[in-house]
Amino acid sequence: MEMEVGIREKKLFHVFHKVPSGDGPYVQAKYAQIVMKDPEGSIIWFWKAINTGDRVDSALKDMAVVMKQLDRSEEAIEAIKSFRWLCSKQAQESLDNVLLDLFKKCGKVDEQIALLKQKLRQIYEGKLFNGRPTKTARSHGKKFQVTISQETARVLGNLGWAYMQKGNYMAAEVVYKKAQMIYADSNKACNLAHCLIKQARYDEARYILEDVWIGKYLGSDDTRTKNRVEELLLELDSKQPPHFLQNIPGLNLDDDFVNGLGLINEWARPKSRRLPIFEEISTFRDQLAC
Repeated sequence: MEMEVGIREKKLFHVFHKVPSGDGPYVQAKYAQIVMKDPEGSIIWFWKAINTGDRVDSALKDMAVVMKQLDRSEEAIEAIKSFRWLCSKQAQESLDNVLLDLFKKCGKVDEQIALLKQKLRQIYEGKLFNGRPTKTARSHGKKFQVTISQETARVLGNLGWAYMQKGNYMAAEVVYKKAQMIYADSNKACNLAHCLIKQARYDEARYILEDVWIGKYLGSDDTRTKNRVEELLLELDSKQPPHFLQNIPGLNLDDDFVNGLGLINEWARPKSRRLPIFEEISTFRDQLAC
């Protein structure tokens, strides 16, 4: 009877602390990581798990995540590159996702671009979805279904952002537009607008931000999206002169006098811009299109 109670308590312990059952190195690593809050100690056990072949798929990925938390990202990258051949085919995509996060952490933009292009090639060849229209993904412990279109647009969006970090705004623009054609959302729309601002194409950027504001994209109603639209519009206003000063022959926009006219923005517009006129502008534009 006492033995049965002990076994039941052990099972409940593993469930409560969300650690796997057993006594191998991987279980010891998870115990050190989650229960003892000893990340350095967990890495030692993760290495033992990898070297002894104990749940290598999970051990390598989890160790890399812990290393990233300890600012040992370079070491984590080398560990994945050196030992991923020990992992199953099913684990490779997860390892690529961890690598992308590590590359971002280390500022390795070229490596991000190469890996994202590789993922796009795998999607095109049907390797990531195994011929199925959807796949199961996991985020914050929850499972959900992702379509090929959603995943392709997500990877393209990340590629666009990587090109932005390189200052290659023309390439970023092409990638963002392609992503929006496949599966549009407000985040990529704002990134595209930001890309256009960097190329001094202010009217095009404002047009996109207007559409985000009036809710034409998925996620437009999110508070963070609204805040980002306002931030980008403030950036636009700081770079673009008032409309009545544009297209005047012989006007030097770098002239100190014209720069001084930036005060007009403060007089003519409220400091907290909630864009009340966007719906009127949109209605007028729709009428013109008819």
